[in-house]
Amino acid sequence: MLENGGKVLKEGLLEKRSDGLLQLWKKKHCHDHPHHYNHHGGGDTGKVKELHFSNMKTVDCVERKGKYIYFTVVMSEGKEIDFRCPQDEGWNAEITLQMVQYKNRQAILAHLPHKYGFTRGDVGRGGFDAVK
Repeated sequence: MLENGGKVLKEGLLEKRSDGLLQLWKKKHCHDHPHHYNHHGGGDTGKVKELHFSNMKTVDCVERKGKYIYFTVVMSEGKEIDFRCPQDEGWNAEITLQMVQYKNRQAILAHLPHKYGFTRGDVGRGGFDAVK
């Protein structure tokens, strides 16, 4: 659990390729949550970046080379973010699974209120708060 009460599904190190000219791999400490994924670099910066599943389009280009799995997260606006992790960590699968579950929940929520007369306030994070 986090300080704000959020549930962490997976935590660990992941490497992100920088956008700069040299495209270096930078280690990031990552947390996977039910609604977003975040990472922050080493050092004292404490700068946390969140990638919300609502803004993700797909996890693409999964490739195994040597001891790493390389994968690309494609955002809705078309931006591509490259990551790599040790093969036994499975970050690509975890991020893909959570993104699909998030998108499925959103699709269900979009149709339930019309079909069963629920309002947005009736539906909680993990399911229904109350059945009417």
